[in-house]
Amino acid sequence: MSPDDFDGEPIWNEFQWESHLDEIEKRSEQLRRFITTDPHENVPRWVTLLRESLDELDAVEAFIEEELLLDDAYFPEDEDDWEEDEDEFEDDDFFFQSDDFPFLDEDSDEDDFDYGEDWKELSEDFTYSDYGSIEHLDVYREAREYAVDALKWAESLPPHLQVKVVNDFIIHALKVTSKLAGGYSFGFEQDVLGGNIAYTKKALFSANEALLSLQKMKTDHFFAEGIYAGFYSRLFEIRNDIGIYVQELRDRFESGLE
Repeated sequence: MSPDDFDGEPIWNEFQWESHLDEIEKRSEQLRRFITTDPHENVPRWVTLLRESLDELDAVEAFIEEELLLDDAYFPEDEDDWEEDEDEFEDDDFFFQSDDFPFLDEDSDEDDFDYGEDWKELSEDFTYSDYGSIEHLDVYREAREYAVDALKWAESLPPHLQVKVVNDFIIHALKVTSKLAGGYSFGFEQDVLGGNIAYTKKALFSANEALLSLQKMKTDHFFAEGIYAGFYSRLFEIRNDIGIYVQELRDRFESGLE
């Protein structure tokens, strides 16, 4: 199959999608600043999210949802309208619909569980498909757990240590999860797989940036003895796992063109 022929439509590769997503980020930056910062930019976004959330996990998921909605504001439903400006901010909670999914009761018969294709969200076998759930994606779960622990650590710091390098580390740790989620939301069909790859590469970039911020804090008094090594090794493994995931997605894209 030619990369320019998928159901009669051209297929974008990861680099074409990357250029498109970079343009979207530029166009949404003003909206992002308006929503995610206070007027005087005195309070980091993660601090505000923690104040507004039930716990750290709730704050992480709120950040993910907010990031997806900000980017989704510039994705028209009709692909032919991608070059047109979007004036309205649509509340598309496609990624979080699984929270409302009716799970089986313990006494129910699994054979009676018939909700079309929705049952596939419960199976790890469909993780790499448009019917699966990101909750089964190991690297996403690891990144989300890491972001939760990073928030707990940041909360424990005295105010005089909650400085820029800490804020940079937290934001990039949070963005690892949101970019993985954004990539997954594209799906795994051949015509959008390049977008999945491009978004997931942004998660890889954020993981590298978080590692750099973490290294800057190694010689100061940000971490209690023994804590830094654990934070660094976990993030290093997550970064590597994202790199492997990107390559797996690339292999799927290339195999679809054969």
